This record gives sequence, C-alpha cells and structure tokens, in this order.
Amino acid sequence: MTDSPYGYLDRGDGVRLAYASLPGEGPTVVFLHGLMSDMEGGKALALEAHCRARGQAFLRFDCSGHGKSDGAFTDGTISRWRDDALAMIDARTRGPLLLVGSSMGGWLALLLARARPERVKGLVLLAAAPDFTDWGTFASLSPAQRDALERDGQVAIPSEYGPDPYIYTKALIDDGAANRLLTGPIPFDGPVRLLHGQQDPDVPWELALKIAEKLTTPDVRLHLVKDGDHRLSRPADLDLLCAVVGELTATMTAQAASLPPC
Repeated sequence: MTDSPYGYLDRGDGVRLAYASLPGEGPTVVFLHGLMSDMEGGKALALEAHCRARGQAFLRFDCSGHGKSDGAFTDGTISRWRDDALAMIDARTRGPLLLVGSSMGGWLALLLARARPERVKGLVLLAAAPDFTDWGTFASLSPAQRDALERDGQVAIPSEYGPDPYIYTKALIDDGAANRLLTGPIPFDGPVRLLHGQQDPDVPWELALKIAEKLTTPDVRLHLVKDGDHRLSRPADLDLLCAVVGELTATMTAQAASLPPC
C-alpha cells in the first residue's frame, strides 16, 4: 500500500498520464514499467518505500494505455511511450536522474539516457528487453499470425501473467525497428547495473551480457539471480533491487558533492 497521491499530466494532446511522486533529495529515482504492466507492481512500490525511508526523490508513472493513464494500449509504440516518459521527467523532476527500467522499461530507460544525457546519470535495468520487437514473441509468430498482423494490423498473443493477451500491432513492430539499440554501441557515461533472472522465460539472461557489451561506459555490473524469473519480485529480489539502487544513489550523491562549484 502507498499513501502517495496520484497526479495527472496532460502530455499535450488531451491524454493524461497518471503518476505518483515523492519529494526528497536527488538524484530522483524514476521507475519505468514493462509492457502491459503499470506503476502498481511490487518493484515500483518497494522502490517507493525505500526512497521514502531515505528522503530520496522518487517518481513512478503509467505510460499511455497502461494502468491509470488515458489512451488505448493499441495506439502505443516504443516512440510514443518514450515520449510519455520524456514528458513526465521534464515536467515532474529536476536535476540528475537514476532510471530504473523493468523489461520494456529497460529499453525506454536506454532511450531516455540517449535523449537526456545531461540529466540521466545512472541506470538500473531489470530483465531489460531492448529491441524485443525483433527477437521476442514476434520472432516466433506462426505464418498464420504473421498473416493476421499484416491483414488486421495486430495480433493477440496469450499472456502467462494475466487474463489479457499481449496485443502486438504492426505499428509497434515497425516503430520498434526504428528504435533499435543493439545494432551498435549504446553511448552512456554513467554507472549501469543489470539485474536478470536466469530462469526468465521471456527475456534470455544472455541478453544482459549483450547490453553490457554494447554500453560504452566501463562502469557496468551484472547481477544474475540463478533461480530468478522475469518478474524478479520475490522479497529477496526486491531487497537486491533496493540495495543496488541505494548503492548507486549514494555513489552519485558523493560524486556530485565532490564536483567544484560553478
């Protein structure tokens, strides 16, 4: 449970994005949820409690078509959700940011770091899934499903995480190709921590190695959880996440304090 009030940000076209935030010291920790997930998951709430206890600024929100935010999920694309996140951090945060991205949120975090390099100073990526429109479920679609995607503009895939299927649209697949990251170096100068369960059925843990290889920063550490699944939401997983975030925020704060005054 959380006592943070929900706010709503109009992204500029009448679609309202729901968020919850905590004031506090920087860097602001920002949680980015996964595909067909939302800001009410165990990781987001555990991070909020962690930040509240330490007086750390925190923001979580729902991308359009997810959770409490307006919009249809089928109107969403990686670019649209990236722009949702940009609108949110530009409007609701100040100063340096530590982005925590889960699954698709890891892809978004990397895109935000590219778009706001002067503000994004650290990344924590959980089962990060950049370029999933290339290698994920779409890659294993049957010929009949691919025909349906071309004919109807979308295809429904059963989900193991709830009663609602994943809806893959042609627009999402095409836009994902325009936002590929793993085809070349991923420029970033700050610390990156990758957390991945080795029993993840959705995002292979070996992808974390590829992300680490592509990142240009030398400050990359990978935490593999041998019996961890895709969600990484068990108490021990959440403790690891909060410990990693706490370590990075302390490091970033110390580094900022050591800089000479302007």
